[in-house]
Amino acid sequence: MAAGNYLPTAELTASGRPVLYPGEIESSLLSSVDLLSEENPNFPHLKSGLLILTNHRLLWLPNSTPASSPTPVHIPLSAVSHIFSLKKSIKSVFSTPRIRFQVSVTSEGRVDEKGLRSIVITLVLRGKSDPEAFLGKFWEALKVRAWEEIKVGASGAEAGSSSGPRSGEGSLALRVPVVGVAGILRKEQEMWESTDKSLQDAFQDLNALMSKAKEMVMLAEKMRLKLLAGSNNQATGAAEDELGTKEEMQDWLLSVGIASPVTKESAGALYHQQLSRQLADFVRIPLERAGGTINLIDVYCLFNRARGTELISPDDLLQACSLWEKFDVPVMLRKFDSGVMVIQNKAHSDDEVFARIRSLVTKPDALQSGVSASDAAMTLGVAPAMAKEYLLTAEGKGLLCRDISPDGFRFYINLFQDINSDDVYLVRDYSIYVAWISTNSISR
Repeated sequence: MAAGNYLPTAELTASGRPVLYPGEIESSLLSSVDLLSEENPNFPHLKSGLLILTNHRLLWLPNSTPASSPTPVHIPLSAVSHIFSLKKSIKSVFSTPRIRFQVSVTSEGRVDEKGLRSIVITLVLRGKSDPEAFLGKFWEALKVRAWEEIKVGASGAEAGSSSGPRSGEGSLALRVPVVGVAGILRKEQEMWESTDKSLQDAFQDLNALMSKAKEMVMLAEKMRLKLLAGSNNQATGAAEDELGTKEEMQDWLLSVGIASPVTKESAGALYHQQLSRQLADFVRIPLERAGGTINLIDVYCLFNRARGTELISPDDLLQACSLWEKFDVPVMLRKFDSGVMVIQNKAHSDDEVFARIRSLVTKPDALQSGVSASDAAMTLGVAPAMAKEYLLTAEGKGLLCRDISPDGFRFYINLFQDINSDDVYLVRDYSIYVAWISTNSISR
């Protein structure tokens, strides 16, 4: 029977990454994990998949993406009622690690937090992993119960009110005079206690700041989605300045941050693989705004700004981009002949770019004086460095000719294609060569 009949289906992005809930953060990833129920033979046996633990769910994703592969599923942590400890014995040292936990199910056997009975689900960890570390994070996620959306403000107010009387009691307490060795030890103890309290207060402030930062990211994402929905439903007679303001606001909200960035701590050996998939999802909107192609350096700046403090190195970014060849993602890494690397959509066609370049260089002014990389950048809507790469590529295709002068590169339409090698004085009607002759004749 299909896995979707027993477990809720998990939604994936175009790159195969799970679509996370608001406030959901990944904490651990394991590869080559089987998911089954040893006590229920009808329960689906999901083999060798990717297991992702978040603060809301336990997700199981298939390694392959064909139509015959199992459906990605998840288990809400709210449905987990108990986690069993690892069995430690001599036999367990030589066997595959297994983690068992108890979940609530309905009368039909589907996992649900409101289920009336329970079954035990087993995770078989066949890949290289640390079962005890994963189990500790599993326990911590179940203990925190982040899915209940506890209000941070209320807890902060309670913490502030509870800390008030203690500070008052400390101010009214009588101080014992420092006398002898016992007094010196007592004073040392008070210093340690004061330092410990200061550290605790500092970490409470830091945790509150991090919680607020997550709330701001969630709020920004909601605002961006509302703006996108508003722009889609907007009437045709809207003012252009208002549309421009909305696009700028969307750009700002897009760069606020990634709610759950992939880290080496959470992903482990799967770090570059998951980073590659998350990057493919992230560059989708910047690519749309950049016309289908964006410089790798710009992507590095945008991605690191969105990741906040979880910065990545240029080598990590390059390795993540190089893995796209192995995944079914809609983006690709391209390297021009000059060595410049860019990220572009797979649907992006150079023929469309060459058609716009041809239209630019066949204008009367361009026929006479040529075009520069800056001129092409304004027409194509890309950076001058990127426009220069397109012009050089068009030259390699035989579309353009290049003139190098002290003022820089100037590109002209290639007239040699309109010249007959058997009769160089023959001028064909309605050719670019005719337009070039007439343009230069008028200028004289």
